[in-house]
Amino acid sequence: MSHDLAQLAKERGIRYFMISFTDLFGYQRAKLVPAAAIADIQKDGAGFAGLATWLDMTPAHPDMLGMADPAGIIQLPWKKEVAWVPADCAMENKPVPQSPRVVLKTLVDRAAKLGLRVKTGVECEFFLINQDGTAISDSKDQGSKPCYDQQALMRRYDVIAEICDYMLELGWEPYQNDHEDANGQFEMNWIFDDALVTADRHAFFKFMARSVAEKHGMRATFMPKPFPTLTGNGCHAHISVWDAATGKTNMFADKTDEMGLSKQGYNFLGGIMKHAEALAAITNPTINSYKRINAPRTISGATWSPNSVTWTGNNRTHMVRVPGPGRFELRLPDGAVNPYLLQAVILAAGLDGIDNNCHPGKRYDIDMYQEGHTITDAPKLPLNLLDAIRAFEKDQSLREALGTDFSSSYIKLKQREWNSFSTHFTQWELDNTLDI
Repeated sequence: MSHDLAQLAKERGIRYFMISFTDLFGYQRAKLVPAAAIADIQKDGAGFAGLATWLDMTPAHPDMLGMADPAGIIQLPWKKEVAWVPADCAMENKPVPQSPRVVLKTLVDRAAKLGLRVKTGVECEFFLINQDGTAISDSKDQGSKPCYDQQALMRRYDVIAEICDYMLELGWEPYQNDHEDANGQFEMNWIFDDALVTADRHAFFKFMARSVAEKHGMRATFMPKPFPTLTGNGCHAHISVWDAATGKTNMFADKTDEMGLSKQGYNFLGGIMKHAEALAAITNPTINSYKRINAPRTISGATWSPNSVTWTGNNRTHMVRVPGPGRFELRLPDGAVNPYLLQAVILAAGLDGIDNNCHPGKRYDIDMYQEGHTITDAPKLPLNLLDAIRAFEKDQSLREALGTDFSSSYIKLKQREWNSFSTHFTQWELDNTLDI
């Protein structure tokens, strides 16, 4: 594929390029550039004011430039005259170290120097709701165990099939779509790939799902817990590591091991377990995230989300499960996770585990929802965003692995978010405190 965007415009009939970057809070920002101007923009970058987005900047900062990465270009299947291009943020001819895609690319390069190529897949869950966000879009979807409900799935066939058709057209190799465990909730899966490719596709998928839902008069939300009694939106990540040279030898696989994991696989998993409490600040980045992690049982019978730092075999009640040889599934992240920071923090924690020969600790083969109270030596996940921020702040090695500029900016803005939440008065406070 040509990396000359002007040439691509001529070949593909592209009229506009959407130069897009993702900020620290996961919001996607873009400039729409006409094809006639794309040659200069590809060379010089699209200008943004960093302060106007969720980045740790001031009005005095110079222009931040979105430098288009043509390797990640995706022509919008529903509007082919527009092409989405992920951008790396730069300022004064240097990468912006707090930019999420820059953070991820730095860690991908570090892994490559160790001869490793991290490949991941994500399971994106979302609700299709009405336009004002007050209820699910399908009033007939009322079952107490709605998971895999084929009638409810087919009532939303037009939306789900359109998104899946687009993924097929883009070559993502989607392989299944289903109605998930909550009323109005769906999950769509496509094949795993290199961490950066998965992050770009994850970012685009959220944009695409929202766009298609809007086209059909609905709204797609990835909010972790939009409805108190329903199962929340997870974003489980499947992780494996391959040789950097060919990408064909699974470095996590060992046929002689009971779980099918190599020593390096156990070390990588050990890094995830070691940093789990701090990891939550990235994988579960909102106030609402902790309504999912620490939720009471939902009407379907299970939350499908962890609250302790434990791992197991093929058992969905733990934070990490090993469903088969040569890979494991991290069940901690939720729908609000930043696509680039999710991959970055997985790499940061896992590579630290390899560097320091970490062991994941004891494997528990119990039902955590029924017997979790019997485990007394496993750390608990944070109860709220403030606890997660504090855990991240204390985890020096993880902060350094992600980059001190990024980490300090992230902590600063997330602490500000928590403080804003803390000043907000709620109906609960009035109901429970007014007459004290």
